[in-house]
Amino acid sequence: MCIFIDCLLSPIIIWPAIIGAAIYFLKGYMQGGQFTKQTDETGKVFIVTGSNTGIGKETVLEIAKRGGTVYMACRDLSRCDKARDEIIRETNNQNVFSRQLDLSSLDSVRKFVAGFKKEQQKLDVLINNAGVMRCPKMLTKDGFEMQLGVNHMGHFLLTNLLLDVLKKSAPSRIVVVSSLAHTRGSINVHDLNSEKSYDEGSAYSQSKLANVLFTRELAKRLAGTGVTVNSLHPGVVDTELGRNWAFFQTNFVQYFLKPMVWPLLKTPKSGAQTSIYAALDPELKEVTGLYFSDCKPKEVAPAAKDEKFGKFLWEESEKWTGLATPKVDKTSE
Repeated sequence: MCIFIDCLLSPIIIWPAIIGAAIYFLKGYMQGGQFTKQTDETGKVFIVTGSNTGIGKETVLEIAKRGGTVYMACRDLSRCDKARDEIIRETNNQNVFSRQLDLSSLDSVRKFVAGFKKEQQKLDVLINNAGVMRCPKMLTKDGFEMQLGVNHMGHFLLTNLLLDVLKKSAPSRIVVVSSLAHTRGSINVHDLNSEKSYDEGSAYSQSKLANVLFTRELAKRLAGTGVTVNSLHPGVVDTELGRNWAFFQTNFVQYFLKPMVWPLLKTPKSGAQTSIYAALDPELKEVTGLYFSDCKPKEVAPAAKDEKFGKFLWEESEKWTGLATPKVDKTSE
């Protein structure tokens, strides 16, 4: 017995055990706030963009478990179909549908909305989850800088085209997945499309600030309609979002840095919790224009409160997406 105890107390055993326990508890602590309320979403209709992987997929999975009807709106339909099949097998909820939506194409956004409206007369929750991060300079099909185009412009058009259905379905909600990176962002009013110069980090932060400004401006415009809109930071999550960031693909990151920071990262399931909270918590029925992190309200950056930037961005977004184009009154021709 003494020999056994001596072995257990050996530095070769005890220190790895202590370190392992510390990593385990640190990992658990870093998962952040969790949405644990039980809700029944049967009969409600949801759209979740970018939901074939990561926090989007976990968001759909949780809604499906609660009985909701979910439209998975994704660029890659084959990957979306595969994720949908997995979710149906796990939840036995057949009301999960995969539909193609390429947010880098305004035409694709319009086609998705037209198809959705042919199938559904209501929409209870729209979750703008899809995004790209720190990609090399690329343009969308309509000539927008890719990060601003996908993260903001595509969702701007999608949301506005669905507002009529959301209003008819009120009380309804819009959830916008932003990021803490919005605090480092600024709206470049003289070069919004990064034509004069481009920095992938600055462009990403600008797009995330645009998410928060859009949320706050839209909340004002929707006052009294029964449609709420809130944004959120999901946390630092271990997902595929950084796949376009060349630094993340280096051997240094993959084999040294990532294992070192792994205990500090949220799992996709934990990263989805604030999205689920904003979409489902009954107490948020009339809450609008806020920003959440770890299932709690959080203060936004000063730039996100600047109404001049909010109005400028809204007006530019209307022009870029064609929503500001005057309709021709054919009766007066």
